[in-house]
Amino acid sequence: MTVQTATESNIRQAVPFFMVHDIDASLRFYAEGLGFRKTLEWVTDGKLQWCWLEVGDAALMLQEFSKSPQANLPRTALGLGVSICFVCNDAIGLYKEFKSRGVAAKKPFVGNQMWVTSVVDPDGYRLDFESSTDAPEESELSEDF
Repeated sequence: MTVQTATESNIRQAVPFFMVHDIDASLRFYAEGLGFRKTLEWVTDGKLQWCWLEVGDAALMLQEFSKSPQANLPRTALGLGVSICFVCNDAIGLYKEFKSRGVAAKKPFVGNQMWVTSVVDPDGYRLDFESSTDAPEESELSEDF
């Protein structure tokens, strides 16, 4: 067996897979609010069951929880303690774009040498959009920026 080096890794991509309560509402949020596009889907009897969404080089998957009586729906908040970080070129630009589309994006701040703006999807999954900066740590975007 040959050991692969980091440059020859067999791993290509990590893709978050979110189980959601209402896939139509989630799809609207991601497509209309955040600019993702659906590139793959699984439809049964005219009902969307699963989809693959992309924006830039990033992707995520959505699938609706089963509504059957024996389904094991979670009793706690989804995504608790987890945030998905999207590294981008201009987090401030995305913040302005999201706000213009009616998304409740948090005001950008600097953390770990990156501008960060966050949104929460309809099921409570937190998404952080981050871009490098040399602005001082804990800076916040000014209102007149």
